[in-house]
Amino acid sequence: MLVFLFRLMSRLPLPVLHSVGVALGWAVYIASASYRRRMKENIARAGFSSHLHAAIGESGKSLMELPFLWCAPLDRVAGSVSIVDWDMALELIDSGRGAIFLTPHLGCFEMLAQKVSTLRPLTVLYRPPRSAMLQPLMEAGRTRPNLTLAPASLKGVRIMLRSLRNGQTIGLLPDQVPQSGEGAWAEFFGRPAYTMTLPARLHELTRAPIMLAYALRRPRGQGYTMHFLPFGHRLDGTPEQQARAINAAMEEVIAQCPEQYFWSYNRYKTPPGVTPPLADQAPASGAQRTAA
Repeated sequence: MLVFLFRLMSRLPLPVLHSVGVALGWAVYIASASYRRRMKENIARAGFSSHLHAAIGESGKSLMELPFLWCAPLDRVAGSVSIVDWDMALELIDSGRGAIFLTPHLGCFEMLAQKVSTLRPLTVLYRPPRSAMLQPLMEAGRTRPNLTLAPASLKGVRIMLRSLRNGQTIGLLPDQVPQSGEGAWAEFFGRPAYTMTLPARLHELTRAPIMLAYALRRPRGQGYTMHFLPFGHRLDGTPEQQARAINAAMEEVIAQCPEQYFWSYNRYKTPPGVTPPLADQAPASGAQRTAA
């Protein structure tokens, strides 16, 4: 039933899906006190409270665009994206050393894999959804030619390492909370967050270059713009220092368009089996920043 519904919705124009998404975002925000509290706290902590109203609508768009991303024909999906700085990305991809794309939960992060895989082979790390009903739909929607899915497990790490050693490109969401033993505590917008260390380990093992990548929604459902940026931080030192360098890069990218970040995500949770940080020094709110 869910697959049928997604396929039916995928036929709708993207502007319609995004318009409905804005209403859905506000409905969820009003209906759920825990969702509302987390979203307000996270965006205030980062200093972007002035973008809250826009972020509520964008969060709904991120849900309503999934039928389009997973069930619409690939040429229609890929055709909705324009790319900035592709030549710079292509230089890394075709260098023969492999490349690591780091993408925060910003904008339409699902789109990155969909588009890049039409141009070059890509392997992405994914975590199965909590709902068993969604797993077949998600896996079917993300299965595209030249796109390999690597589960968030030891098997998936081996798949990604093999792809890099074969000179191919991989993609990760580094602001996704890892499981016990797979991360380190590092500051993220002023508060300790358990942060995956996998990107740094893969870089150390292969010396594959790292690039930041993200896709932003254009206004009124007019598609997406994909951006590529160099990773301007050193990945040496302790795991905590490496994790902080990755978080700093994510903060810089998020500042480009804070209203499209996934602020309702429970970024600061302590995974089972992980010792909490010694101190949580996060302020209730930060000085207001303006998007770059």
